[in-house]
Amino acid sequence: MSFLGLTGKTYLVLGVANKKSVAWHVAKTLEAEGAKVVYSVRSQARLDSLKGLLDGKPVYLCDLEHEAQTKKLAADVGREHGPLDGVLHSVAFANFSKGMQPFHETVRADFLQATAISAFSLVELARALKPHLKADASVVSIGISSQVTASNYGYMSPIKAALESASRFLAKSFSADSRVRFNSVNAGPLKTSASAGIPGYLHNYLHAEKMTFRKEALKTQEVADTAVWLLSPRSSGINGQGIVVDAGMGWNFFDEELVAASSRLPGA
Repeated sequence: MSFLGLTGKTYLVLGVANKKSVAWHVAKTLEAEGAKVVYSVRSQARLDSLKGLLDGKPVYLCDLEHEAQTKKLAADVGREHGPLDGVLHSVAFANFSKGMQPFHETVRADFLQATAISAFSLVELARALKPHLKADASVVSIGISSQVTASNYGYMSPIKAALESASRFLAKSFSADSRVRFNSVNAGPLKTSASAGIPGYLHNYLHAEKMTFRKEALKTQEVADTAVWLLSPRSSGINGQGIVVDAGMGWNFFDEELVAASSRLPGA
């Protein structure tokens, strides 16, 4: 048996968008470790775009914006593949209907929709799946370092903070009658297809790379490896936590190279 002890276990993975996504890296690593992965994607169009990637794998359609679809997903997966050893929630959505605005100009409907899909969906999913989870299952969500205040990330930072908090409260709530664990992986900037659509993201990504201790950008697989460990029995003592994976970026405010660059006088 491998160190992680994943052989023969079954996991539900939500949020595969393409081969660059965190969810796909997690799923393929789980499979490589001998686990069975059941997939959920939001629409037929998304599934069609993944042709070749998910061919021959068990896939279900579920738009987490609609609770009825979440309930159906849980019932179908539970009946056909349960009980589950774990779940990966790697879902985020934002509709900037008026374009990118200062946070105080956030459109109420946009914020509430994004919160429902990106954060509260974890609560609804956990509730619906509860009868179909093993007593010691692990639920992992993918977030960001919620203290990040990058203007071009819009309102997603506070929503991801809500996701992390919801995960922690679910850990407490489920502890009343189970040993199901809930944790989040809060990643630094990654080179994904979703991030590529954020205005000015490349500049932030390159800056973040300089802020890591190793002067090398965070890799998607590194985030996925953390999530896989949290999904495994080897992390049984970790519950209600938000694990920051950012290669040290968040602790390197006074990096000598960056301080020197910002202190350089014009024309020097």
